[in-house]
Amino acid sequence: MSVALDQSLVKSGPLADIYEKIIAGKRIDRDDAIRLYREKDINAVGALAEFVRQRKAGPGKEKYVYYIHNMHLNPTNFCVETCRFCSYANPEEQAKAYTWTVDQVLAEARKGVASGIREIHMVGGLNPACDINYYEDVFRTIKKEFPDVHLKTMTAVEIEYMANLEGISYEEVLERLIAAGLNSMPGGGAEIFDETVREKMAVKKTPARVWLEIHGIAHKLGLNTNATMLTGIGESIENKVDHMLLLREQQDKSKGFLTFIPLKCYYEGTTITADEIKEPSEEDLLRDIAVSRLLLDNFPHIKAYWIQLGVQLALKAFAFGADDLDGTIQMEKITHAAGAKTPLQLAKEKMEALIAEAGYVPVERDTVYNIIRVAEPVSSACAS
Repeated sequence: MSVALDQSLVKSGPLADIYEKIIAGKRIDRDDAIRLYREKDINAVGALAEFVRQRKAGPGKEKYVYYIHNMHLNPTNFCVETCRFCSYANPEEQAKAYTWTVDQVLAEARKGVASGIREIHMVGGLNPACDINYYEDVFRTIKKEFPDVHLKTMTAVEIEYMANLEGISYEEVLERLIAAGLNSMPGGGAEIFDETVREKMAVKKTPARVWLEIHGIAHKLGLNTNATMLTGIGESIENKVDHMLLLREQQDKSKGFLTFIPLKCYYEGTTITADEIKEPSEEDLLRDIAVSRLLLDNFPHIKAYWIQLGVQLALKAFAFGADDLDGTIQMEKITHAAGAKTPLQLAKEKMEALIAEAGYVPVERDTVYNIIRVAEPVSSACAS
């Protein structure tokens, strides 16, 4: 397959050796990734990532950008943890904490299904009132009424908490939830794996070893999962690269990750101050996309999560290796509670128009990237 690459950007100069590795299909290493982060010419880094994205997509799919018609559900926002980057940890938010009944969760699910969603993305706080029996009831109730809706739910953090709460193994928790209707897992809770950063940000939950172990067990049990990385919490370039390398190593072992999702921290309502972190710039966020596409050679997809990046930056990320815009979402709460000003949802037609106007082919998918349909070209009027 022939994939275009602007060789003038990379064939000579400081990235020439990395260019040769990539052209030959060889794996880049830690030092290469750090150099890519530090390379002044971001367009050269982006050109390499775009080349790899197209090559991985396969013939005829080089311009495909995926999205899903989904909804987010957060059954509880109460959390016993106090991570400093989460607005739910502050007293004002905790005073507004809620926990839905099973019937309330079902009522919200019905609203999404009525609009045609294919996936429910469900995560919540670590709430002792929401034990494994609660989630088994939630899953079974949703599946009884909507057996074809895909349940992507339970971060590794929630699995660890539930196992400790019940005094059972991670594997038993997953087996019980799968029997109740769990179909796949999101990638939340990874944050940055480096322990120094986690200690500074009061992240006591789910260290790297446990997070990776739980995802490995999920893969063994037949679940696909995603993986994330949270930036803007005092991490270094080296911390980010090491985080991705641990994910790459786990993927080599268990092969169940579908998508990597670089995330950006929002600070409203948190205890993080400007003098202790460097807020990521747009260029920093595009580098996260590009370097992850080059370093995570065993991950099928890289997501430009529009709810975090903002729509326009997410569209730019397609030229830096991203091939997924996420979904229609419907009423995202976690990022918006911390001050995100992005829309709460996007209609399917709007998503398709945005992808097309960026020069790519909109492709509706299901959770595990089966193609539902390749969108027809849209008129510019649709995107206005």
